[in-house]
Amino acid sequence: MNNITILGIDLAKNVFQLHGSDATGKAVLRKKLTRSKLVETIAKLEPCTIVMEACGGSSYWCRKFNVLGHKTKLISPQFVKPFVKTNKSDRNDAEAICEAASRPTMRFVAPNTVEQQDIQAIHRIRSRLIGSRTAIVNQIRGLLAEYGIVVAQGVYKIRKLLPEILEDAENELTMLGRQIFFQLNEELRELDEKIKIYDQKIDGVFKSNEQCQRVGKMDGIGKITATAIVAAIGDPSTFKNGRHFSAYLGLVPRQSSSGGKERLLGISKRGDSYLRTLLIHGARSVVRHAKNKDDKRSLWIKNLVERRGTNRAAVAVANKNARIIWSLLAKGENYKKAA
Repeated sequence: MNNITILGIDLAKNVFQLHGSDATGKAVLRKKLTRSKLVETIAKLEPCTIVMEACGGSSYWCRKFNVLGHKTKLISPQFVKPFVKTNKSDRNDAEAICEAASRPTMRFVAPNTVEQQDIQAIHRIRSRLIGSRTAIVNQIRGLLAEYGIVVAQGVYKIRKLLPEILEDAENELTMLGRQIFFQLNEELRELDEKIKIYDQKIDGVFKSNEQCQRVGKMDGIGKITATAIVAAIGDPSTFKNGRHFSAYLGLVPRQSSSGGKERLLGISKRGDSYLRTLLIHGARSVVRHAKNKDDKRSLWIKNLVERRGTNRAAVAVANKNARIIWSLLAKGENYKKAA
């Protein structure tokens, strides 16, 4: 096993499939291991390149294998799939990972550090809590409508009007109904408090991270977006340029070209939908406030709105913001507002 140059590992929870190949691409190792035996086996190998699909737990294994002297790489699963021969199996997947990694034009994913994972965990939990809060608000509105009480959309409206509805003795709510809506209101308040806790954690990360503060000075980029992007991008050198980073976020057009005719479609929507959503929401704010400004960038935005509409203008601004963010992080520069 000393002549292994590339080792592909198909990750799982408890059973791992290994496929090792030499410099000529010939298979020299095929082995299935349990979780308890994986590190022990890898430690006995001569230093080589270990490649895995980017998935849950892959960054953890990268850190483990790096300590043992190996070089680790992660590949997006969508780039491995074309190399799977015949039927899908753990054995074929591990071989496909090796085959994909040997391609000279293959693009790899940077593994996350523990600090990045901490920040991403904060964002994921906060996002889940907000989703739960939205579900409760929608349920309250729907149930109130059954009693002939119509409330406008939005968390703020429910927070303001539900206590008044509970105190109104002239509506059709029964005693049992009031108890139910009181409990829903308490549940909503508990979620608000939990979300506030994670907002404070994000604020703490923002204040302690110089990169986040530089990115946060951009128009349309707040603390939430800045921390989420800095945690996701990690090492900016992973991306060739700003357009590469924008494409990673799915903010560039899809292409359907053939016969020398180029045809551009809507944005690809690849990559992290959470980051893309944050950037586009921030861009909508920039577009909305551009109408009251006369700087160079605002004039470009207003012209874009007139030609292409507000939604496409917002996506274009999000695309440009993504490129600027990459430049700030890759070159270590400070953001300069448009004159």
